[in-house]
Amino acid sequence: MDAIVEKKSEDIIISVIIPAHNEEKYIGKCLESISKASTFLPGKVEVIVVLNRCTDRTEEIAKSFNCITLINNDKNLSKIRNAGVDIARGEIIVTIDADTLMNEHVLLKAQENLTTGNYIGGGVTGKFERMSFGIFVSTLLLIGPLLFKYGAISVGIFWCYKKDFEAIKGFNEKMLMTEDADFAKRLKAFGKTKGKKYGTIQNGMITSSRKFDKHGDWILLKRPKMILAYLKGTDEKYADEAYYENQDR
Repeated sequence: MDAIVEKKSEDIIISVIIPAHNEEKYIGKCLESISKASTFLPGKVEVIVVLNRCTDRTEEIAKSFNCITLINNDKNLSKIRNAGVDIARGEIIVTIDADTLMNEHVLLKAQENLTTGNYIGGGVTGKFERMSFGIFVSTLLLIGPLLFKYGAISVGIFWCYKKDFEAIKGFNEKMLMTEDADFAKRLKAFGKTKGKKYGTIQNGMITSSRKFDKHGDWILLKRPKMILAYLKGTDEKYADEAYYENQDR
């Protein structure tokens, strides 16, 4: 196991924030992927795991990688991520979910993009760990309405300067779902006021298909109300089901 070694504050350039609610099945692989990406920026990356109501081995695994850990009990991904950013020492913030693998070029590319001065930040493109026609259709059913509401933006893994994250007040804590798309839209709009672009790092991640594994590949076709819940962003019932009550999200 490649541990993420503790660094001095003055050495840190990038802080990676991971919200984690009972993620023992996934977080080890996520942290291994960050370790590989960190080899291109040796000694410059810290990882903060925000432990959200964990009752499994998530904390133990995070500490085995020498991550910084923070306890948070909110049922709100925006608050959970924002809490991690609050204690971050890096000038660059990168967010990733615990069930996602970061490709090894992501951290270096994010740092390179930001230091050009041309980008306000951005997201990544990626793929599910497995694909089927049902997953493809379900994804299209969600992406279409989200594109209409939020415009063309990449999400998944976010990267930006901490000062710009704070300038737009981070993730919107009134939103329980699609807070990522909302964040991207606001970051992109803020960038325009600074004459900067919203960037996309291609082929940046592989993410879990666990929601489809649990609920079926055709879930959004069978439950169209869930699409409306994602668009609304504040539906507690669907948010609990999708993120906050299910221990295998």
